Amino acid sequence: MENIYKDMGISDEVFEFGQKALEGLKDRFAEIDVIAEANQMKVLKALQECQVSEACMLGTTGYGYNDLGRDRLEEVYAHIFHTEDALVRPQITCGTHALALALMSNLRPGDELLSPVGKPYDTLEKVIGITPHPGSLAEYGISYRQVDLLSDGSFDYENIKKAINDKTKLVTIQRSKGYQTRPSFSVDQIGELTAFVKSIKREVIVMVDNCYGEFTEKKEPSDVGADMVVGSLIKNPGGGLAPIGGYIAGKKECVENASYRLTSPGLGKEVGASLGVLKDFYQGLFLSPTVAASAEKGAIFAAAIYEALGFDVIPKADEKRHDIIQSVVLRSAERVIAFCQGIQKASPVDSMAMPYPDDMPGYDSQVIMAAGNFISGSSIELSADAPIREPYAVYFQGGLTWPHAKFGILRATEELYEKGLIELNR
Repeated sequence: MENIYKDMGISDEVFEFGQKALEGLKDRFAEIDVIAEANQMKVLKALQECQVSEACMLGTTGYGYNDLGRDRLEEVYAHIFHTEDALVRPQITCGTHALALALMSNLRPGDELLSPVGKPYDTLEKVIGITPHPGSLAEYGISYRQVDLLSDGSFDYENIKKAINDKTKLVTIQRSKGYQTRPSFSVDQIGELTAFVKSIKREVIVMVDNCYGEFTEKKEPSDVGADMVVGSLIKNPGGGLAPIGGYIAGKKECVENASYRLTSPGLGKEVGASLGVLKDFYQGLFLSPTVAASAEKGAIFAAAIYEALGFDVIPKADEKRHDIIQSVVLRSAERVIAFCQGIQKASPVDSMAMPYPDDMPGYDSQVIMAAGNFISGSSIELSADAPIREPYAVYFQGGLTWPHAKFGILRATEELYEKGLIELNR
């Protein structure tokens, strides 16, 4: 194997450093395999109980009336997430779109949106109106309030209680860290926060941004009280096969409201052709528990290597994981850029390209993104990205297979090593 990796551009020094990091990960990988097996059975059971057939793969065009495969897929998602209903559509273009759809369809002028977990992901700032933008919630008279996390990353229950008022209609909880260095939240933590919020105002809607978290635990936020869980199909649940799409699973009223916003009042879920993508949606979902497990193993391997190199990593290699994202605080823009360029060189597509920081829609600082993927922008595939700002943390995620995730981390480390940005003798 050492010769194979050498032929792929990995020096003996980096290969041996990686092998040493792997020595202590056997038990962690075994834990992930148990979770993947449980989730694989959950997905398989849903497919069988919903009687998915070959006819479900065919799809429709035009209006999409009576699209058997589309409607059955939404039943499958509702089964998996244990919710009353689900909306799973290729017309939902990305995770931000899915979240915006869920928010805009369930909030009305005069309502207030509360984030009890601090600032949301960068691309939602313009959706909410934190950064003014045409079409934002703020333009429609929907106010926003947030309660920052405590210094140790825990919930500030005292100030959350104070923030909930007569106008509070919807509480949004971002499961993953986004471009922050806080820990991601476990399903149990989300359940505790949800119960606390509802003890203060029972009728409030709790929505969880589930991006990057699906199938990393045996439970989902909808199993612990969340009214809506929202995500992207080019992340975990698409299994690397879904070419586009997003989902909203939750209470029937919330999902129906989203369907009327996606299409039109009076039409809702009845229209929306599936356009030949259903087989990829179904098959990607079937593969997603083991694909997510491969991505988790890659993240743990990255944590082990960069801990050994003396960098802060969140989470640490021996900590339980609640999503597929691994953040590494590299402490300089040069290291962040080199890391992402190494990931690009490990990609199956566009490995010859060279990523550099640039302005990106929805972000308030320059961002570098490395993703040579089969599906453009798919972050369940091997990818890394980072805003070029303090503390210069890079966010690594994905890997359709564990061997590819492993190689990606080694290639990124090689890039830093070749440029003299790290030393391997720590």
